[in-house]
Amino acid sequence: MPADANFHVEEGEGGAETEGSFPRRYPHILCRLRPELVKAFIQHKHAQFSQRVKAHMEENEGEEECMKSAESRNIDAVRKACKEVGSVSDIIFEMRFNPNVYSPGVQFPESDSDAVELQKRLLKEAGSFIINDRIPEFMNDCIHGTDIPMDGASLRQALHQKGINLRYLGHLILSISQSDRKHQLRHITRLAFAEIVVRCAQRFFSGYIQGVEASNLSAAASHFLCCLLVPHFSSASNGEESKKRSRRRGRGGGGAADSTTWNALSGNELWSLICQDAQETYRLKGGLGSNVDHLVEQYGLQKISLLREMCLKTGIQLRLREYILDNRNKAPISPDDILNILPVVKHITMTSSDATRMFKAGQNSLQKGLLEQAYEQLKEATYLFGRVCDDLHPEACHCLSLLAKVAYVQGHPAEARSLQLRVVVISERVLGFDHPNTIQQYVLLAVYLLAGGETALAQRCLYRAKLLLLTVHGADHPYTAVIDASLGLVLHGEQSLQYLQSALKLNSSFRGDTDLTTALMHHLLAQRLCVAGDYRGGMNHEKEAHSIFQNKWGEDHPQTKCSSDFLRNITQQAVRVERSIRQGGAEFCDTLPEGLVPSQDTTLEQLALVNGILKTSYTTRMMEFKEKLKEKKAAEEAEKAKLENSESTNEKEASELQTSNGDVTKETTANGEHKQEATDGNAESQSSETDSSEKPDHSNTNGQIESHLHNGNCATKNQSEEEEQQSNITNGVSTESQLKSSHVLMSVNEAQSESAVVNGKECVENGGSGDSEKQAEVE
Repeated sequence: MPADANFHVEEGEGGAETEGSFPRRYPHILCRLRPELVKAFIQHKHAQFSQRVKAHMEENEGEEECMKSAESRNIDAVRKACKEVGSVSDIIFEMRFNPNVYSPGVQFPESDSDAVELQKRLLKEAGSFIINDRIPEFMNDCIHGTDIPMDGASLRQALHQKGINLRYLGHLILSISQSDRKHQLRHITRLAFAEIVVRCAQRFFSGYIQGVEASNLSAAASHFLCCLLVPHFSSASNGEESKKRSRRRGRGGGGAADSTTWNALSGNELWSLICQDAQETYRLKGGLGSNVDHLVEQYGLQKISLLREMCLKTGIQLRLREYILDNRNKAPISPDDILNILPVVKHITMTSSDATRMFKAGQNSLQKGLLEQAYEQLKEATYLFGRVCDDLHPEACHCLSLLAKVAYVQGHPAEARSLQLRVVVISERVLGFDHPNTIQQYVLLAVYLLAGGETALAQRCLYRAKLLLLTVHGADHPYTAVIDASLGLVLHGEQSLQYLQSALKLNSSFRGDTDLTTALMHHLLAQRLCVAGDYRGGMNHEKEAHSIFQNKWGEDHPQTKCSSDFLRNITQQAVRVERSIRQGGAEFCDTLPEGLVPSQDTTLEQLALVNGILKTSYTTRMMEFKEKLKEKKAAEEAEKAKLENSESTNEKEASELQTSNGDVTKETTANGEHKQEATDGNAESQSSETDSSEKPDHSNTNGQIESHLHNGNCATKNQSEEEEQQSNITNGVSTESQLKSSHVLMSVNEAQSESAVVNGKECVENGGSGDSEKQAEVE
């Protein structure tokens, strides 16, 4: 990679000694630009090239005419633009860097002097690009971004993503102090000071620990940590030290007298060495103060956070217990607390190019609002990461986390919960249980757990995330507002109001009073105050939220309309309550209107907005997808209800048919008995034969009723006519009397069947059947 011109002073030139000026000298000469910066710088120069070409074309005869006419003036415009931006070629845009420029001991021939001067010019412009563009952009992202650094590791990663080396930490602190938004960036200043102190102490610790014998490693490491964290700390008394040394000699089997050079170090001496190194490396003159208490009081730095950073940098493993670091009379860290010293090796995390490319494609699709396409691409990236790099990989962890977000937005909370649980396990094993990424993954897991109805487990995840954040950084951090807002939405009553008020205070302090996140906090607090009965406070907070939404998005935005409706509902409810109070004890319904009480779906959507699952960059497409999802769910529920209704209707019809069949059978049996008692002679034989022929007809009543329903035919009539003909042949009775009796029986059967079909049950009573039989006897 090319050299960094900001930290290379040529021969015969004096380095800039004032704070914030460049170029300056650095302890080593291997200062190189990062690949992220080279890529961003080339994109910046290409944008300049396009603008210059356009400007030169407009100077000639206009851009459109120059594009149509392929004259030499167009070529001249391109050549001028290439020369102005520093392109290696004269006819096309081409950027190349020579890594040997500004390298000591490398000489170039005189024929390449122009090319060398061009390379020096490009490297100086790249150094200015860091100072004037990348560092201000990083500061802006720390205020308005979502991925905010919490410790030294996350600060280093965020700076490297912008192409900024850590040797610019001193200039970063200076830029923040000179900025108008230094109060909003105080957490970055705190992290930068902690990183400078830890890096300077680490460099001194490497030489300090090398001269210590193995038997005294734990004592030397604990003594160094006490000198770093306790002001004016000195070695212990000779009696106690002699006891400790004799005890360790007994463990080691004796030997020569131990060297006590490490024991001569004091807290003041160590801090003076750290300040001197910070001044030489980062150009901090008196910025660290006289001791560590100055950083604690001035910038709010936590000693426990500094201890954690020091252990991670040096590989010291401490016993898990509570350390009281403010006690100056007793050493807070004893040799028995040092369990191990592990080697810390720098390494590059290898990844898969295909998986990374698919992961970035999924991110781009998500930014555009193409959720289904993003889901498929992220799923493919997850598969590639698992096949190539294994699941225990940082990039695989980020890919799974984003896939869980997309699944949750698509309306699959169970799948999101399953994926997020894997993400938490991977983050704990790969990055550490107290890593900032693990803290964020715990909060996202709490959201998905709440969507699945596991409220108690969601609360435990949020409490654990907040405890880890308090240990890693402290309460004064923007992400503390995210956790407090999530707890305020999960909890109820007074606790909910306390957490939401804390979140509103932190958001106003870090993001400003006119930020959309602050407006969202006002809206959430207004809802909870209305539930608690404080309508006046709810109106005040909702007015603040409405004014911010109106200034940012205008009156026609859905969020502004929602805020207006909610404010109107609060006003109406407050008027009702005031009226009931003035009426002097009139009864008032305690139940709030539906518009004031947030539902479960509303709470989940608010949690998604607070935690960055839903973003304003694709809110319009997200709202469209949400409407489609609602319509799909409504259609599925309507179809399900329709199926249930049809099944219940079929069951009722079947039961009614069974009951009607039983009633018809019973009545026909009773009619047959009456007929047998009333007839005598030939009429008796006729009625008996007729009854015997009618009984099987009524035993098959289900088939008759179904045929009557579907075909409109009366099977009973045809059967009775056939039976009458048989009875006439057998008994020789006159045809007229047989026809009369058969007509009467047909009318009775038809009445019975029709009553069963129409009403679904037997409506003809036995008395009616008896009257018809009497009429038959008279005839």
